[in-house]
Order: sequence, then C-alpha cells, then structure tokens
Amino acid sequence: MGAKKLTQSRRKFIKNSILAGALIPFIPNELQASLTGLGNVDKPLNVSVFSKHLQFLNYKDMADAAAEIGFNGVDLTVRPNGHVLPERVENDLPEAIDAIRKTGLSTTMITTTVQDVNNPEDIKVLETASKLGVEYYRMNWLKYPDGKSIPDAIEQFKQTLTSLSHINRKLGITGCYQNHSGNLAGASLWELWEILKNADQQNMGVQYDIRHAVVEGGMSWKNGLRLIQPHIKVLAIKDCIWVKRNGAWLVENVPLGEGMVDFRSYFKLLKEYKIQVPVSLHYEYPMGGAEHGASSISADKQTIFNAMKRDLMKLQQLWQEA
Repeated sequence: MGAKKLTQSRRKFIKNSILAGALIPFIPNELQASLTGLGNVDKPLNVSVFSKHLQFLNYKDMADAAAEIGFNGVDLTVRPNGHVLPERVENDLPEAIDAIRKTGLSTTMITTTVQDVNNPEDIKVLETASKLGVEYYRMNWLKYPDGKSIPDAIEQFKQTLTSLSHINRKLGITGCYQNHSGNLAGASLWELWEILKNADQQNMGVQYDIRHAVVEGGMSWKNGLRLIQPHIKVLAIKDCIWVKRNGAWLVENVPLGEGMVDFRSYFKLLKEYKIQVPVSLHYEYPMGGAEHGASSISADKQTIFNAMKRDLMKLQQLWQEA
C-alpha cells in the first residue's frame, strides 16, 4: 500500500473512531472539531447563578450555596445595592471573587452599571475586574432621553458602546448589553444591532436574554436571534407568561420550563449557530424577596436553594433534549 493511501486510511480510521467516541478522551478539543466538522454542542452548559438572587448571603455563604446547588460559577452583582458596591470595588471585589474561587467555582462574569468611559468609578470597576480575571461584564441599560429623536439617540448610543469597546480591548475584557423588554434602548434586537454597529465586535456584544426577546419579539424572536447571534457573548436564562389582571395584560415570571419560552427550539438554534458561551441563570419569580435582590428574605433559604437546583437541572435537561 502506498504511503499516501496509508495516510488517508489512517485519517479515515481516526475520524471514524472519533465519531464512534472511542478516542475522544485522548484527542484535543480543537482536533475533534476539525476532524468531525462539529463542536461538542451537547456537553452540559456552563451555568452561573445571578448573584442578585443570593444577596441575602455574605460572600462565603453565597459561594458555598452556589457550589452545593451545582452551579459552575457566579455572575456577581457589582453595582449599587449589589454584592459589591462600585465605590468599594478595589477592596470588596477581590474578597468576593476569592470566596467564590475557593469553592472551585468561577467568576467569568459580573453585572454592573458601567456606562461612561469618562466616569472614573466605571473605569475602576473594569480595571479591577480585568486584573482579577473576569472575562465579561454586563453594562448599564441606556434610556431614550426626552427631547431627542430616537435616531439621534441611537447615534449617541453607538458612540457610547464604541468608546466602551475600545476601553474593553485595552483592558482585555468584554462588555455586554442586555436586551430588556420595555422602553429601554435595545429592547428590540434590530435597534441593538444598530447600536452595536461601530463597536469592536471582539470586546463588545450582547447578553442575550431569551425571556425578554420573546416578550418583545412574539412570534418573530427567531429573526431577532438570527440577526444578533454573531454578537452574543453571554446568555441570560429565565421564563415568563402573559396574564390578564384587572383587565390589563402583564408579564409574569415563572419557573423555567413553565412559561412561553420555547426552549427546545431556542436551544436547537443555539446549537445550529454553534453558540457556546457562559450562561447566567436568573430567578425572577416569587422567592420571598430573593427575586428582587433583597438582603433579607421572607422565605426559607432551603426552599430557595431547592428552587434554584430544580431550574438548573431543568435547564440542562432542556439543553440535552434540544
């Protein structure tokens, strides 16, 4: 057998073995993907708990609870009324991250009110987070000002995100803007796509929130996802339903899988787009005040932990079934 034919036969054997799973533990991830043409999109999601819902606990107890429940990390609130106050970021963020990492969990992301490159406090938050190895931060929401047209405001927002993206690149951190239903800028994925147009795509993107996308997009949320998917850096997960109360239609948050978000279709699309990014799991339904980030809760702690574990397990189940 010629050398060329032998080489081709060996490559075919390796590829078939990988597809059968025989050699996967011994092949680097990059080589697996190149030989099979696929990434491992079915591996469990990397899920952090949004620490807003554990703000009734100190750093150590929060980290211990997150680890016990089964999370991979903590999406830490670094904002007014958060786990870490922005004015204390240099002292408190290292302490919080140390407590989290001692449990074996990560702090891949933080949630902030960062918005202005000319605000020294905002820059200090980013500098401190970057030095501590945080990879992503969620920035503040932008509001349409009175007395200015929406197109003019969007041009201003484009400058804001572009300026932030340049600071992010310098610091080696990535900013994310969350699509949020309502009257905030970027509630529609189409306007958010426009706002991001001039930003450095590597260091500024979207924390894509499927709950808010479904509320705003109705039956066209798939179009919005298709448009914005190249910009997705982090995923936020929660569920909701529409309810009619006293003659008015309202959005009510519910446990994962009990609402109107079609997670199986959503996750199939994420796999199709090969989106494999960190996930922040949110709990916005009634939990004794924990849903609002309360520092003192009326519900039993273990009841809250059980609800968190239930949604985490449901999330992984839905991902595997998609």
